[in-house]
Amino acid sequence: MDLSTIIGIIAAFGLMLMAILYGSPLTIFFNIPALLIVLGGTTGVAFIHYPFADLREAFKVARKAVFHRDKPINEYIQQLMNFANKARKEGILGLQGELDRIDDQFLKRSVQMAVDGQEPDTLKDMLNTEIDYIIKRHSKGANIFVSIGTYAPAMGMVGTLIGLVQMLQNLNDPSRIGPAMAVALLTTFYGAVIANVVCLPVAGKLRNRSETEILEKSLIIEGMRSILSGENPRLIEQKLHAYISPKLRATMFEQ
Repeated sequence: MDLSTIIGIIAAFGLMLMAILYGSPLTIFFNIPALLIVLGGTTGVAFIHYPFADLREAFKVARKAVFHRDKPINEYIQQLMNFANKARKEGILGLQGELDRIDDQFLKRSVQMAVDGQEPDTLKDMLNTEIDYIIKRHSKGANIFVSIGTYAPAMGMVGTLIGLVQMLQNLNDPSRIGPAMAVALLTTFYGAVIANVVCLPVAGKLRNRSETEILEKSLIIEGMRSILSGENPRLIEQKLHAYISPKLRATMFEQ
């Protein structure tokens, strides 16, 4: 579980709730017609824009914003260096026994391809193709949340216009002005919250996750290509250290 996401959710919604409760009861911010306009309208427009399968996949991907733990990239380097040293002593087939101990599926496929006798450049090309499709899938998921974050405030504005029209139609009846004005204001509020507290931050988190994942996979490809080419483990280590910050390199040397 991602701690920063949890803290962000608690801070964003918690502080808003505190501000609301400080000046008024929470119930006045709950309005069914406003929710129907914003949630229903945003959902409907999203279905118009995207196929149902894409939306379902996007919400599956969104779980990575919360239920995800990054493996430190230096652990990948250490694992690859162990493979490099073993392959140098026992040959590439010596990595066969490591397959059952590899948790990362991309790394496991890379090792399996190396053991199966793929050429270094072929292995690199095949895995880079897989990375290209991963980038496209991640980009689509993030873009869907950006789109929803765009539609929600727009539907809030639609609700505001509806509420204002209802209010102007009933100026002669003061008892009906209040509910119409509540719809007008709360739809804008709901749209802004959905966009700026949920959808756009989730899209940003997914993009950050994607960049980190692509970096890890690129490191794996370079490491396995070098191992398969029979390069010296010290040279491989220097190549892989280019993927991490100097501070992290210093920490690894101290271990």
